[in-house]
Amino acid sequence: MAEAAPGEPVTRTGPPAYDASLADHGLEAKEFRGLTYPLGDHAPGYGEYFGIAPGLGWTRLPVPGPLDHINIWLLDDRDDEGEGVAIVDTGLYMPGSTDAWKALFAGGLQGRRITRVLVTHFHPDHVGAAGWLCRRFGVRLWMNRTEWLMARMLTADVRAEPPQEALDQMRLAGWDEPRLENMRAKGWGNFARMVSDVPISHVRLDDGAEVVIGERTWTVMTGGGHTPEHACLVDQAGQVVIAGDQILPRITSNVSMITSEPTADPLREWLDSIAKFRSALTGDELILPAHGFPFTGVHARLDALASGHIERLDVLEAALKQAPMRAVDTFGILFARDVDDSVYGIATGEALAHLRYLECAGRATCTVRDGVGWYSA
Repeated sequence: MAEAAPGEPVTRTGPPAYDASLADHGLEAKEFRGLTYPLGDHAPGYGEYFGIAPGLGWTRLPVPGPLDHINIWLLDDRDDEGEGVAIVDTGLYMPGSTDAWKALFAGGLQGRRITRVLVTHFHPDHVGAAGWLCRRFGVRLWMNRTEWLMARMLTADVRAEPPQEALDQMRLAGWDEPRLENMRAKGWGNFARMVSDVPISHVRLDDGAEVVIGERTWTVMTGGGHTPEHACLVDQAGQVVIAGDQILPRITSNVSMITSEPTADPLREWLDSIAKFRSALTGDELILPAHGFPFTGVHARLDALASGHIERLDVLEAALKQAPMRAVDTFGILFARDVDDSVYGIATGEALAHLRYLECAGRATCTVRDGVGWYSA
């Protein structure tokens, strides 16, 4: 879903108390659905540098489709060679994105040296240009080990046709033969088309590790469900969180069954991660999401993310009591929008994740007939 402006504004007087540096922007904060957007609906253009706070900058890169953009965070840094800038997340490896990077290097960053590249997780809009950037500046990639391995594996797995396991999973979900045939025709390895060669080495971002970048010390907090070990960066002293896709203000991160883990329970991992972040964060942090606008009110947002899934699970279970359903039969229950061909695969993965959660919780059973899974309460 496309990111919308924060809605009808409620003007605040003065800057947020937690970070007086935001007062310098002269922007009106806005409030919407329990969240506060200190910068209102202001966002930098593609390849434009916008300073949020001392040592912390923001730019955006284009993403085709409903996401529209990804937020990139630029942190003042220093290493053995001197002062520079660390990059967090990289955008897709495509001309529009790399052109925006080049404009940023020549303009907003004014030729400043890049010290390192950090990536929150393996999805293409986050890791896509990482290899290109690392080679361009001769710097290391910092990434969670599992996420780095996922990116390496997926860029290496390019085939003329999808593996049989992937076709079987879609058949299990209820895909018909024309849709399966279309899947065959598209081949296998679309991930690699959007990602530059991922470096063969990396510096690990382990859960709980501390990373000093410039004047700030960031603690790594990982979450599961959206990806296996999505890494967020938490500046506890400065009350800032670089959240990636783990905490988004207006849209819910996709939580899907993935082909490599057909018996996992990603929605349980997602809900457990929400509880983990809810407990660890004070609630006063400025959240810097990968999509949308910086915001405060993280406890309200985490509560809404959890309750949204729990409510859908309850409605789904009630429907399964009425009649057995395939994953594709649940779209109208789980999603507020029509599911067209552009999102059919993502919707299938998310439907399977919800059904798997109910199955693991003992609230549903799956009977397989002719390769198709029929779920009942």
